[in-house]
Amino acid sequence: MAEPGAPDSVAPAHCPPIFQHEMKQLHSSKILNLCDLVQGRPVLLVNTASHCGFTKQFGDLEKIHQQYKDQGLVVIGVSSDSFNQEADDEAAAADVCFKNFGVSFTMLATVPVKGAEAHPLFKEVARQDTAPKWNFYKYLVNRQGQIVDSNSSMTLPSDKALQKLLAAE
Repeated sequence: MAEPGAPDSVAPAHCPPIFQHEMKQLHSSKILNLCDLVQGRPVLLVNTASHCGFTKQFGDLEKIHQQYKDQGLVVIGVSSDSFNQEADDEAAAADVCFKNFGVSFTMLATVPVKGAEAHPLFKEVARQDTAPKWNFYKYLVNRQGQIVDSNSSMTLPSDKALQKLLAAE
């Protein structure tokens, strides 16, 4: 098995490079293959932190997940302490998103999302668009692994942008 965060040695040919990683699920020993998780579907990728002023957006992201999951949207939250606002341990971070906000979409364990230390997933995000400038940056990624829209911490993706992402081939 590849190291968490390292490109998989055998990634499916149809899986875009942005998702050719294995990452640990938040507050779990389970390692998730992002190619298997995404399976060629569009993605809303968000860097999160449990002690941020935008933490209430977990509830909004869960609503987006519930509204669009049957249409194929995959919501992935990635815990990060890059802005010094994540809980000190995974159990506390998990409590915030799972217990306080009822998150049922995939949450990944804490990784750096900016700078030289950024996880390869977020290095590719920065290459294609821009690195997160704060917690709760949101990236809409099409089936081909291209970022087609991004939103700052202040903004949720619009229904129009989500519908356009889901309709794109």
